[in-house]
Amino acid sequence: MSVQYVSAAELIDSDTESTSPFPLNMWYVAALSSELQDKPLPRTLLNNHIVFFRTADGKASALEDKCCHRSLPLSLGTVEESGIRCGYHGLLFNGDGKCIEIPGQDKVPRKALVSAYFICEQDHLIWIWFGDKNNQEPTCLPPSYPVHNAPEYLFGGDVYHYDAPYQLIHDNLLDLSHLGYVHLHTIGGNAKLHMTAETKVESDEKTVRVIRHMPDSVPPPTYSLAYPFTGKIDRWQEILFKISHLEIWTGAVDAGSDSLENPNRDGFHMKGFHGITPETETTCHYIWTMSTNPKNDPKETAKKVIEQTRLTFDEDKVVIEAQYKNMQSFKHNKMLDIHVDLAPNRARRIIETCLVLNSDVLEK
Repeated sequence: MSVQYVSAAELIDSDTESTSPFPLNMWYVAALSSELQDKPLPRTLLNNHIVFFRTADGKASALEDKCCHRSLPLSLGTVEESGIRCGYHGLLFNGDGKCIEIPGQDKVPRKALVSAYFICEQDHLIWIWFGDKNNQEPTCLPPSYPVHNAPEYLFGGDVYHYDAPYQLIHDNLLDLSHLGYVHLHTIGGNAKLHMTAETKVESDEKTVRVIRHMPDSVPPPTYSLAYPFTGKIDRWQEILFKISHLEIWTGAVDAGSDSLENPNRDGFHMKGFHGITPETETTCHYIWTMSTNPKNDPKETAKKVIEQTRLTFDEDKVVIEAQYKNMQSFKHNKMLDIHVDLAPNRARRIIETCLVLNSDVLEK
């Protein structure tokens, strides 16, 4: 079977010698597994219009969201047992993008194809590969996230659309000093403590790691709701940045009851997965989950923790979209850096380096 796979490099306009504005040769988070039900899922990722669907055998697929006949978005069609059917003239395409049926016509032309994308479903997440012209096929496996399969955790999540560039969300998640101001009624706590917390930042060519400890602090509302703390707490925030996503482990133990250096520490845990995937240069998708380990009435408490998380992210969304709107209004004003910007600035340098590599590939 001839399968026509699409590469991000195919979007390059050779006349203008422009290249992708996003890092390539990597897996991005495309969707939560739970999003693929009995209907097509349209999503624009890295300027690519894509339709995702799941066939009767449970396999997830991703095609260019355009019928090869008259260009109607396939996402306006229907999902059937063996593929997705165009909602205009009924052409049926399988997961490889091959047309397998044209109503009223016995012969299906060999050119009746729709470009397919390499995707991988694991850990309750759908990953999609975007490569340059030399790496159309994946060169590695997607990142793993075993927390979603760990029996000690319960998780839930959602997908947000942001009218803001994806790196502004990176900035927000790498700088948790804002919690005391933006999230006062959920996971915030003492604002001064957040701004002065002992913070350690490490980085290499691909990752940034941030470790923040706040010993002997008052538990914020979400923590008190979910865990039977006896008084003050020793609190931690550990952030791992990768270009495709961030992993954030926050939590607390009763003050003095365990070492915050202990990787197997007890207490209340919130393990967040944050897939930040560009839609365009100025918009993005935020695909998130929160895993937690409540002690009392686990299912109901986890439900409350996830809802509190949702409220927190609602607050972030208002701030970040307002921030970007104001940045557009004051384009010529330079922004000031302060001490909390170390980790976000390192993440931006990693992305800048990747974009230079994109340009090098184009020139070759």
